[in-house]
Amino acid sequence: MAELKRVLGFWTILSLSIGSIMGTGLFFGAAIGSGYSGNASIIAWIILSVIAVYISLYFAELVSMYPKAGGVYEFSKHAYSRFGSFLMGWVAWLVGNLTTALLVVAAIDYLIPDPSQLWLKVGISILFIVLLNLIAYFGIEASAFMLIVLTFISVGILMSIILPGIFQLEFGNYSPFFAFGYTSIFITIFFIAESFFGWESATYLSEETQNPEKVIPKALILGTIIVGFLGIAVNAVAFGIIPWKTLASSSAPLSLVSGSLFGGFGMKIVNIGIFIALIGSAAGGIITMPRLILALARDKLFISQFSSIHGRFNTPYKAIIFQTIVSLIVFGMAFGRYRELLSLLLPLGLIMYFFIILAVPILRKKEPNIRRGFKVPFVHLGSFILLLFIFGLLALWAFPDFSSVNQSAFNTLKLGFSLILVGAPIYLMLNIYYNPDILIEINDLLAYATLLMERFILPKKIRYELLTLLGDVKGKKVLEFGCSVGTFTLYLAQAVGPKGRIYATDFSSRDLMITKRRLIKRGHLHVTVIQDEHQVNRVHPSIPHVDAVVSIGMMGYLQDVKKVLREMRELLPYGGKIVFVDYADFFKVIPNVAWLSDDRTIEKIFREAGFSVFVTRKKGLFWNYVYVYGIKFHENIPYV
Repeated sequence: MAELKRVLGFWTILSLSIGSIMGTGLFFGAAIGSGYSGNASIIAWIILSVIAVYISLYFAELVSMYPKAGGVYEFSKHAYSRFGSFLMGWVAWLVGNLTTALLVVAAIDYLIPDPSQLWLKVGISILFIVLLNLIAYFGIEASAFMLIVLTFISVGILMSIILPGIFQLEFGNYSPFFAFGYTSIFITIFFIAESFFGWESATYLSEETQNPEKVIPKALILGTIIVGFLGIAVNAVAFGIIPWKTLASSSAPLSLVSGSLFGGFGMKIVNIGIFIALIGSAAGGIITMPRLILALARDKLFISQFSSIHGRFNTPYKAIIFQTIVSLIVFGMAFGRYRELLSLLLPLGLIMYFFIILAVPILRKKEPNIRRGFKVPFVHLGSFILLLFIFGLLALWAFPDFSSVNQSAFNTLKLGFSLILVGAPIYLMLNIYYNPDILIEINDLLAYATLLMERFILPKKIRYELLTLLGDVKGKKVLEFGCSVGTFTLYLAQAVGPKGRIYATDFSSRDLMITKRRLIKRGHLHVTVIQDEHQVNRVHPSIPHVDAVVSIGMMGYLQDVKKVLREMRELLPYGGKIVFVDYADFFKVIPNVAWLSDDRTIEKIFREAGFSVFVTRKKGLFWNYVYVYGIKFHENIPYV
């Protein structure tokens, strides 16, 4: 099985850290900060930079403990419950997608500020999203080279403004400094906080990094320090060259600064550079987010097919394809809505970082003996201050004067929580799909609904087709593996007759209770009903030798398919028939479990277990049906 390649070194991870952390605030922050606190937003940058460096120490400790591809999800898996870790992975994925969309929207606005050029802006944005994903698809080495180049350009563009700008400062522009008072500084911090979102991106590449427990912590801390310096310096220069009132009304503040420094042509060159810098930041998320999906899929908290690694390129190619589609959809929804997107991203990001910070003191207590290549100093006091700071920012944003509600902010906060809560039904659905314990509870709960809907779930046409495939079973012994509420059991009981025998098994006690009542009512006393809570991993040991096996809707739930098939083979004579039918492409949206997606894979699994089978698929109204039928063979011969 293909695996991720450990090929990335310190400079690549440092480049990714700088690019991912460097948010739109470095390029739009002068305008945003001017509107809330004027020149005093420089102090906001200093405070935020110090806090950001300290937060980077938390990521450094966590990744030194768990250098896995899941990053945020992996940390949460050890600190919180399974549901809690899924929600953290879900929020991290939401934040990643919103950040990528925000960066692309901001980048195209710098490149083409003319709002009338709508389709040109959309076309260029889509082109770059697809191009970056293609590079990610074809290997981490190409992605690494691209990250280094883009980060070099990003830092170079900002330095091209900072260095000459120092010598052209108008110190009179800094007066008045506190035009909006002191509390306005914290509102500015809230709106420029996105400038440092992205520490998690580097952690997603842990399994492709050489010596990740040492390399990634160093890169994260140094990368944060560099971004902090750039943010403070470029904003100090911007306010010293352009009055804050002018910056506040600009949609591209660094264009004004570069125009003042270099003239019209120079401004165009800088705008192109800023576009490349923002696209470079977006590239970090595009390259790394599929690794988060990969980690969730491995633990069956996402569709399991997305855990596949490309045999040649050693990349999570299915996750990359999925992520490309999602990125395009989110971009389409967010296009032209920078401010709205930023307002939604900020509370979600702060909530995510709140729980990541909290994970460190929790794990200090929960797993004190695990090796830590790096440790956060003053972790208990520091965590308290950071968590209080985050909570305070959210409160100050939603309740600016503590007596009234900022309705717009409150609505955005509700939308953010709604997006988080969407993860709950997704988690439930995934557990129903993969977790046998949850599956039993759900089947018990829905037993009577299944009975009412049986004509729809298993139409009579399908029942008669199954009987035809089984052939003449009169007087024979048949194992019905997964009888549910007895829909097919009644037909099977009639087909084998009173001289035959049926062993009907299922894991749901309520389903079996309904089945027993129906069989007694019809006088079918030759059916033995057996509850087996471990049916997803075995054939019940009390089942004797049988002449045929039939199973409906169980293949997708089997945890150890090969083991179950081998146990069935032991019960059958040579030439004994098996007939399986399962539901696929459920509601034409939810994909199948991985091994049911490919007919050749199904054939191979059954053949390795000693069965020669045909695999066919038939269309249904809301789902399709997969038929697997054949015989136990004595030699490796095809089924005729």
